[in-house]
Amino acid sequence: METRPMTDEQRKAIALEYFRRMDRGESVVELFDEHATLYFPKWGVARGRTRIAALFSDLMGILESVSHDIAHANVIQQGDMVVVEGTSSGTMKSGASWRAGVTHAGHWCDVFEIRDFRIQRCYVYLDPDYGDEDTGRYPWLPRQGGPGVRN
Repeated sequence: METRPMTDEQRKAIALEYFRRMDRGESVVELFDEHATLYFPKWGVARGRTRIAALFSDLMGILESVSHDIAHANVIQQGDMVVVEGTSSGTMKSGASWRAGVTHAGHWCDVFEIRDFRIQRCYVYLDPDYGDEDTGRYPWLPRQGGPGVRN
């Protein structure tokens, strides 16, 4: 199998395109290699484009919209690895909304492996409790007066 050389800027462009497409409500599946893996908290690891499409179908089944603040994201690159850390806001189909720094959700970090102009691996690290529905199990969170976000 022949690999096509890529620059750091090309890898970064593919990673950022992933977020832009998601924000526009477009499919990101074609950015992935046919045999790629994608990890999302509380969903697990999706292997291959078919399972990756299923993961995003499940995720977009609960999200009405999402917006990643790419302009202020931190990007770290080393070889094929691109790490993007940032914040997001959005609305769930239930009507609940989130915004980093206002609610618990919204801070994330995605670790990409990008080769041959395709995402080979992406592991997403975030709290998938977008609607703050699972806060009762955490004793360090205030119980009254709002979400108690500490920055």
